[in-house]
Amino acid sequence: MNEFTDKMAFYEVFRDISVLVHSRKSIREIMDLVVLKATEILKAKGALFRLHDLDTKRFEVTVAYGLGNRYLSKGPVSSEKIIEDLKWHYDILIIDDIWNAPRVEYPQQAWDEGIRMMLDVPLVYGDEILGVLRIYLAEKRSFSEEEIKFLTSIAEQCACAINKIRVIENQQEKYEQLAIRTEKLSALGRLAAGIAHEINNPLAGILLFSTNMKKKAGEDSPFSEGLDVIVSETIRCRGIIQELLEFSREREPQKSLNNVNKVLDKSLNILENEFRLNRISVKKDLMTDMPDMLLDGNQVQQVFVNVLINAVHAVEEHGEITIKSRVDTEEGTVAVDIADNGCGISPENRSRIFEPFFSTKAKGTGLGLAVSYGIVKNHKGDIRVSSESGQGTRFTITFPLAANGDVVSG
Repeated sequence: MNEFTDKMAFYEVFRDISVLVHSRKSIREIMDLVVLKATEILKAKGALFRLHDLDTKRFEVTVAYGLGNRYLSKGPVSSEKIIEDLKWHYDILIIDDIWNAPRVEYPQQAWDEGIRMMLDVPLVYGDEILGVLRIYLAEKRSFSEEEIKFLTSIAEQCACAINKIRVIENQQEKYEQLAIRTEKLSALGRLAAGIAHEINNPLAGILLFSTNMKKKAGEDSPFSEGLDVIVSETIRCRGIIQELLEFSREREPQKSLNNVNKVLDKSLNILENEFRLNRISVKKDLMTDMPDMLLDGNQVQQVFVNVLINAVHAVEEHGEITIKSRVDTEEGTVAVDIADNGCGISPENRSRIFEPFFSTKAKGTGLGLAVSYGIVKNHKGDIRVSSESGQGTRFTITFPLAANGDVVSG
């Protein structure tokens, strides 16, 4: 094979691999073609791919060509020395002494397989080692510059393909998880509505009869204390049922022109007694000239009250709550920050606080923030939380200044 024929063969193989890389095929299909073509064009004995498994921290054999099962059955490369060594060699490594090379874990089995030389071609994307293409040869030989360039080029193509497919698969997994979660929430909402309606009527009866019994028994009755407990717990259950119904309805916001600052002030007035009883300092930094925007004032007030109640419970006595409003002109949003200097949220709980029925409070229902999340999303807004254990919590609630399709009639 002359030099021109060599180059044409390299070009054709590289073209075939490039086409497969950009066709959104699976990683395995791409690697199957690469090990086959690399073996053929280098007249090698065989080749295999080892991909770096992020969970096991090993280089697992993914595909192989031309090698016996006895050699392949040796399993993943688990030596930390070999893994660390790979990070320092971004170029192709030629192993012409398989008996003394640290990367060759099973030299006797390789020799018995008829292997006398190896090439390690690292798959690098950015600073990350994604894997290694290893090519096995039955005899020692030298390699032309074209051969080395060919191997380097297909390694770059494979690394890009593996990274791209992993990103796509990761996004697909997130989408599927979101779809499952949405379906679960929908089913949970329907179930909650059914249960709430079934319980509401007998609960109203219990409250009515226990209240009447308390009036008849009088304050000096030995049953008075027990009846007080029944009444208070029934009222608490009624509140939970109301929250369940709110959660299950997911009613569309009835938008009208509202000012976020005014809604915040109303929310703070509702909780004024809570702040005073717990000796909590409230600091406001509300933007002047805040523009009016289309909001369901009652729903947004419910969101602010829910977040503020959580802040009250987090700081307990002598704490501090800070409320700030602002306009982000670049994002086209109005943002409200509600921060406290309380106990904070642990990392394991932070990702779950908007889940229905998740609560860290002894008597919490876990519905307040779930309902708030739904309200904000129905306004095409966003609600985020940043927190560290023992260092306080900050909720950031944003609403679009002008949502698509919103029309204000004069």
